[in-house]
Parts: sequence; structure tokens; C-alpha cells
Amino acid sequence: MKVRNSLKALKLVPGSQVVRRRGRVYVINKANPRWNTRQG
Repeated sequence: MKVRNSLKALKLVPGSQVVRRRGRVYVINKANPRWNTRQG
């Protein structure tokens, strides 16, 4: 999982969901797990 400053571009990747957990913002992509990231 990568840590990124901005998740704005990752929202547009097909199959991605933006989720807030424990005060952090995550992008979860089950179709292509390569895009799993977190912010903060």
C-alpha cells in the first residue's frame, strides 16, 4: 500500500472507493489492488 499526499487522481481509477477509517483516508480497489493507498 502506498501513502500519497493527494487521492484526487485515484478517485477516477475504475473500481476504486474512497473510505475513511480511523481518521485516515483510504482508496480501496478490489478490481486492481495495485491502487490501494492511504492518506495521512
